[in-house]
Parts: sequence; structure tokens; C-alpha cells
Amino acid sequence: MSTSAAAARADSERFAALLARAERMRVRGLAFDELRDLAALYRQHAARLAAARDRDADPELIRALNGLCVRAHAVLFAGSAQRDQRPWPLALRDALGQTWRAQVAAWTLLFAGMLIGGGLAWRDPNAVHALVPAAMGYSGDALDRLVASPAARQRFLAAQEMPVGHKAVFGSFLFSNNTRVGLLALATGMLAAVPTVILQLYNGMLLGAFSSIFLHDPWPIAFLAWILPHGIPELTAICLCAAAGLQLGAAVAAPGRHGRAAALRAAVPPAMVLFAAAVPLFVVAALIESFVRQSSWGPWPRLGVAALCLLGTAGVLLLSRRAAPPRAADTTWLGDVVRSPGLIGPGRGGSPGSGSAPPR
Repeated sequence: MSTSAAAARADSERFAALLARAERMRVRGLAFDELRDLAALYRQHAARLAAARDRDADPELIRALNGLCVRAHAVLFAGSAQRDQRPWPLALRDALGQTWRAQVAAWTLLFAGMLIGGGLAWRDPNAVHALVPAAMGYSGDALDRLVASPAARQRFLAAQEMPVGHKAVFGSFLFSNNTRVGLLALATGMLAAVPTVILQLYNGMLLGAFSSIFLHDPWPIAFLAWILPHGIPELTAICLCAAAGLQLGAAVAAPGRHGRAAALRAAVPPAMVLFAAAVPLFVVAALIESFVRQSSWGPWPRLGVAALCLLGTAGVLLLSRRAAPPRAADTTWLGDVVRSPGLIGPGRGGSPGSGSAPPR
């Protein structure tokens, strides 16, 4: 056996061994040197396969080379595409687990706004007029009555029934309005997340200022029963949308070494999953606000609904964070390595002009 034939046989054995390890352990289980050699050997054997076909070499050799190249292409390229096509529950779990920092930031901004707005309105009741817009349905006179009169606050929170048709119309209005707010928080994330941050702070300031009116009462249980049942799913949905916007903003402002386009391509799928998860929460919040809040239920049944919402949302978010698998190793560089014309020199048997298209 000639020296070149022995070297080719050794390369093929090394290639087959690396493929077996990659198929058993996945690509991220290989060491860096093994990944580099796997990419180099794939290019070398693809060139050998093309040359063997051109000269009508031994059919057994062509079949062997073709089998190795097909397996390598599946490991290096097809595997990453398959990992992106996760079922919806797994995609949601992964998105929630991978974006937990953005979710913490969104909740932090909301609570910071609540403290600012609540503190301003607590010290100066007139600040309520600046922080609570009339578009929410509260005129200046109505806000003044709520601030000045405990009786007016009691009448405002009193349980009362509405016709079912009115509840349905009211719920659809709430859903469309809340979804618009969430979509705005997501879309403005493309502007380096600056508008998303401002919007999330303002949402918190509005909520804090309005809540401060009722927290002056010595026992504000009626207000908590009024706001918490629909507020928990609604605020969770808004924070998910804001977290999605922050993810996009981070990709724009700090894209990393792969560039802004690659960072956005990686950030868009989990951001879309977060927004898709927020939509059902907006539906639940609208149903609760229109059918539970606008009902004759007392404070304690309403607080029971709030407790169920809190346990459900917190459980899903925390469990998804714990259950999410670690991020896969970044192997996108392998495509560049495989396609690099200077990777294989003449001594390795490669061809500078050969490509990395999958064999047929």
C-alpha cells in the first residue's frame, strides 16, 4: 500500500471515528480540536468524492465516501436546523428560561416606576393628575373626589353587576388596548430598547400613582380585591412583552462579535415566543376584569382568583427557568470553517476550490 493510500485510509478512519462521537454526543460534546478536524475532514472527503466521481473510480469507494459525507453534513448542518424546530411547549420553556434576565429587568423597571409614581402621588396628591391620563376614563374631577373622599373610594370599589353583553364589549376593549400596549413595548425594543424602558417605567408610575389613592385607607382590602385578580396576569403579560423588547434592544445595542444581524436573528425567535405567550394572558386578564371585577362577588372570592393567578403564573415562570436546558454551544463558526478555502492544504488531500454542498 502506498504512503498516500495509507494516509487516506487513516484520514477516513479518523473521520468515521469523529462522526461516531458527534452522532453519539452531539456536536457540542466534542472538543475544539475535534470540531476543527471534523470540519476539515468533511471538506477533504467531499473533494475526494468529487474527484472519484469525475474519474469513475471504484463504486465501493464512492459509496463509502458518499456515506461519510452525508453523515457529516447531517451532523454539521442539518442538526442545527432541526434543533430550531421545537414543539411549542419546548419553545416556550426554552424562551422563558433563556430570557429570564430580561424578565427580571422588566419587572424591576415596573416596580421602580410604581415606587416613583406612588411616592410622588403620596407626597403630593395633585401629581395624580399628571400621572393618570384622562384617556383611562378618570377625569380631573373624578380623581379629586377619589383623593378627597373615602366614601367616593368606597362607591368606586363597590361590587356591582353589568349585563353580559356589556361585559363582553368591555372585555374586548380591554384585550385590544392591553395587546396594543404589549406590542408597543415589543416593537420599540428595536430602538435599542430605550422606548421600552420608558414605557415600562411609565406603566409602573401610572399604577403606583393610582394605587396610592386607595392605599391611604387603613384597610385597603377592597382595592386589592379589585385590582389583583386581573392585574396579575395583565402585568405578567406586559412584562413578558417588555422582556421581549429588551431582548431585541440588547441585540441592537450590544450585538457581540457575530454582528448585529446575527444577534437579531438569534433574539427574534424567543422574543416572538414571549409575545405569543403574553396574548393568552391578556385574554385571561380581560375576562377576569370584565366578568369578575364587574360582578357582585365579595373581596374574598376575588382574592381567591388572584391567588390562583399568582400561583399559576409564578409556577410556570419559575419552573420553566429551572427546566430549561443549557444553551447549546455556538457552532455557527463551523460553517465558515468548512467553507474556508485555506483550511485544507495540499498535504491534507484537500482541494482549495472544492465546496461543502451536501453530496448526492
